[in-house]
Amino acid sequence: MIATILVPVGGGETDRVVCESALLLAGTLNAHLEFVHVRVRAPEAALHTPHIGFAVGGGLRSALRELDRRGEDRAERASRIVRELCVARGIHIVDQPHGSTVVSARWRLEDGDALERLLAHSRHNDLFVMARTATSDGLPAKRLEKLLLGSGRPLLLVSPTCSIETLGTMMVCWRETSDSARAVSAAMPLLTKAKRVIVVSVTHETNSLSSSADDVVDHLSWHGIAAECQIRPRIGQSISEALFRVAREEKVDLMIMGAYGQSPLRESIFGGCTRTAIEAADIPVFLMH
Repeated sequence: MIATILVPVGGGETDRVVCESALLLAGTLNAHLEFVHVRVRAPEAALHTPHIGFAVGGGLRSALRELDRRGEDRAERASRIVRELCVARGIHIVDQPHGSTVVSARWRLEDGDALERLLAHSRHNDLFVMARTATSDGLPAKRLEKLLLGSGRPLLLVSPTCSIETLGTMMVCWRETSDSARAVSAAMPLLTKAKRVIVVSVTHETNSLSSSADDVVDHLSWHGIAAECQIRPRIGQSISEALFRVAREEKVDLMIMGAYGQSPLRESIFGGCTRTAIEAADIPVFLMH
């Protein structure tokens, strides 16, 4: 069950597509939305801002004042976006859990170590929704990886330029690993809402994964999900390239994928599906470590 969805709102260029995508999910699942903004104070932001380490004296003080100003501006923008969207969609902002089956939301503005606060909030919710960002916002560049590895919760990663518009076709990226199994289990509430589900495995040897993927299709059928199986050969391309090619061919709305089936260090050196999803995916991806 996905009852609560965390939506970190940074006050940046991806906020609106992230919030709109989260609203679609909440409407599909009748879930509660936790919108959180953690103000990044100047000392913390300075650690993740290029070149500021070279500033000294008055230049450093001026740079820190500018970082504080940017932090306040981001907090104001984040609050405005959330409240405008909630008003436009008729969503009530509440302070406490309630028994209603309609979508609700809560707005939280906090201070402290931003990444640690977001990690804590992600552990206290069923799912969190984010997008990669190309601009500096005072948080570590690897925030998505850190949250995914440290939260124990699934991440729904959306494109930074367009929100999720529908959840009609979902694609399970299957390999015989524990992270794939956890991803399927975590995504089950969404899979039950899909109009079409495809279980896709990519392999050098077509026969090696066919029975495994067929078993996943059977497992989904016990949950009332009529899925289809596709085994795709890996010919002259990486597994991630093959999977995203299938997703585009099948006009997939959401990919479901286990994260870091190999170590994060190995992925950073040699590449992998998780790294491709985080750095370049133009299709929404549901990731679970």
